[in-house]
Amino acid sequence: MVMAQQRAKEPRGSGTRQRLTAQDWADAALAAMSEGGGLAALAVEPLAARLGTTKGSFYWHFANREALIQAALERWEEIGTEAVIVEVEAEPDPAKRLRKLLHRATGSATDDTLELSLLATAAHPGVAAVLARVTERRIGYVTALFAELGFSEAEAERRGLLAYSAFLGHTQLGHAVPQTLPTGAAHERYLDSVIDTLVGRE
Repeated sequence: MVMAQQRAKEPRGSGTRQRLTAQDWADAALAAMSEGGGLAALAVEPLAARLGTTKGSFYWHFANREALIQAALERWEEIGTEAVIVEVEAEPDPAKRLRKLLHRATGSATDDTLELSLLATAAHPGVAAVLARVTERRIGYVTALFAELGFSEAEAERRGLLAYSAFLGHTQLGHAVPQTLPTGAAHERYLDSVIDTLVGRE
């Protein structure tokens, strides 16, 4: 996510202009949203200026602003959830996979305000729909990890929801009151302790 947004922030010189794709526009839209404006930041002319192009390029790919919003949300779903799952699936051990996932997800969310921007605009039908899909997918994946660790279906579901709630709480604190969270090595130990609590058996 962060890498895609970084590319979108880089101005395109007129001497090296390349034909833009719908994904370029979606990445630029996500970058603009992440910078604090949420959906309100998605205006065609500023995005065109960011990309070093004209509104004509936008209308080549999208019928209207809502179509861009939909493309941006689908892009966020792809790189903020599916790509992360693919990345952590490279680890065969479910306990290590869970640990890697929590460290990866909290680090990304702390560096990026997009998650909170989308949660703040959940009243938008398109945002609500993608948040519902992403939340179900993420909790379902974490639940499956707990099931692999030997927990019953009901207990795996409970712990999956608890883990995702912890992630969202950590994300909110990291942006709203960052001084409440440890930093550096202490932060890594803190996350490990959260995972130890989540996987502990009574």
